[in-house]
Amino acid sequence: MNSKLLSRRQLSLLLFEWLDTEALLGRPRYQSHTRENLEVILATCERMATELFAPHAKSSDEHEPRLEGGQVVLIPEIQQALRAFGEAGLVAAGHDEEIGGMQLPMVVEKAGFAWFLAANVATASYPLLTIGASNLLARYGSQSQIEHYLKPMLEGRFFGTMCLSEEHAGSSLGDLTTRAEPQADGSYRLFGNKMWISGGEHELAENIVHLVLAKIPGGPPGSKGISLFVVPRFLVNEQGGLAERNDVSLVGLNHKMGYRGTVNTLLAFGDGRFLPGSAAGAVGYLVGEAHQGLTCMFQMMNEARITVGLGAACLGMTGFLHALDYARNRPQGRRLGERNQESAQVPIIEHADVRRMLLAQKAYAEGALALNLYCARLVDEERTAEEAHVREESSLLLSLLTPIAKSWPSEWCLEGNSLAIQVHGGYGYTRDYPVERMYRDNRLNAIHEGTHGIQALDLLGRKVTMKGGAALMLLSQRIQRTVGKASAAPALMAWGQALADKVAALGSVTAALFADGDVKAALANATLYLQALGHIVLAWTWLELALVATREGRAEEDEAFYRGELAACRYFFGYELPKVDAWLAVLTARDSTTLEMEDAWF
Repeated sequence: MNSKLLSRRQLSLLLFEWLDTEALLGRPRYQSHTRENLEVILATCERMATELFAPHAKSSDEHEPRLEGGQVVLIPEIQQALRAFGEAGLVAAGHDEEIGGMQLPMVVEKAGFAWFLAANVATASYPLLTIGASNLLARYGSQSQIEHYLKPMLEGRFFGTMCLSEEHAGSSLGDLTTRAEPQADGSYRLFGNKMWISGGEHELAENIVHLVLAKIPGGPPGSKGISLFVVPRFLVNEQGGLAERNDVSLVGLNHKMGYRGTVNTLLAFGDGRFLPGSAAGAVGYLVGEAHQGLTCMFQMMNEARITVGLGAACLGMTGFLHALDYARNRPQGRRLGERNQESAQVPIIEHADVRRMLLAQKAYAEGALALNLYCARLVDEERTAEEAHVREESSLLLSLLTPIAKSWPSEWCLEGNSLAIQVHGGYGYTRDYPVERMYRDNRLNAIHEGTHGIQALDLLGRKVTMKGGAALMLLSQRIQRTVGKASAAPALMAWGQALADKVAALGSVTAALFADGDVKAALANATLYLQALGHIVLAWTWLELALVATREGRAEEDEAFYRGELAACRYFFGYELPKVDAWLAVLTARDSTTLEMEDAWF
């Protein structure tokens, strides 16, 4: 029976036919792996996600975290699933073997984690944060921090968080006011509040390792004065055992429209509740260098952005598969032209408009999943490629694609979830079917790790212009290489030319935007630029997949699968890529409506 979480066949196409994951296994870091054991790991992830995560997705949505006697109470199935995840070594999957990891390629690690995101994104958010925090500590943490915090996280005993936002500052991190007072023993005492902290308080693990942004008094103003600290829920003694409760307290719970099984908190650091009097202040330990906190935190933030995009893609995929199953089994109406009202009704998949909605979902979700796994593959190149120029190019391209990999799936796979509801008809709007929950969950991804507007400013204001536009030029070269391959395939030639035309148009618009040096005008419609470049990148991704689908020597039993890939590509080029023209037209006109609009006019 085919899964309604993800498509095993689709993942196999992406990993082994397109991204050539097997080629990584010849590199020293990954040479202990074979394709066979990678398949076993992926199958284990599918089984655990299906048996332990998916069954309580509905229950955790209906029974939100609550406070009883000062403790956060969650349904027990969450802890059971997370304990199994940790015991399977999946938190440590990408880490060095010497500290308990598997040294999996990033592309395989993310493909495995995709099963959990599709099954239950709320429960999966706990390891998502912990994995991100562990990667940060592995890179920037001291030896003591690695021993006392990282290793227990890799064992699944400690969980991690990221504490950035404050009520008054939101995404404007330079305005945060949490302060860190240095102590004689080299530690710090932190004072302040943090808002919207996922996984900030619970009883799911022995300890919670908060990674907290704060300012050391006397440091530079704004974002240049931000430092990063490890602030554990429970202090840890020299032997690695738990000591007294740190001065980190729960002020309240936030209740969001989705991810309801993920406890979301307002935390107070140093309010004296647990370390009163002269001992007040949350004990923290500096990570990396003072005033370099954002540099460290961007390690976790950028990883989280790609994983948020992956989660959005997975929600789009499972929504599509549920809608596909429903459309195949729901009889309603008759084919156009059928006048005999006593004839049997047909499954709604027979109706062209339902197939349109299913094709859109397929194109959005499979394309988004492919893009995010491509980004994970770039991480593997950045880390392990033998040639320096390959590592440098991979890093440059990954930097450009990160805001797209986060925002594009968060917007268009949400649209896919909306279409999944529509395919279900009236039932889709009820809680009898899971697609309405998937929509609510996915709606949060548009703001997780930065809104579309923030990602757009990062893309156009930083990534496109960095190093004299080197990243955009590199992307254009990669796309032209694909177009060149498509030009040799008669079935794909027209799509290749259409993509080449859009790339050329985008290049002209990009140059014109910054020609007069008016940065404010150039960035006024940055979100449209993100949409345009995002659609171009997804068209490139689909053309790459179409090249795979038209290779010679494919098995006869796979014919329908490959024809489906080509149909989705055809849909994207026919229905989606033309939208780029409208976005580029607004950018070309340098429309100033949003700049000139005044508050009073609303």
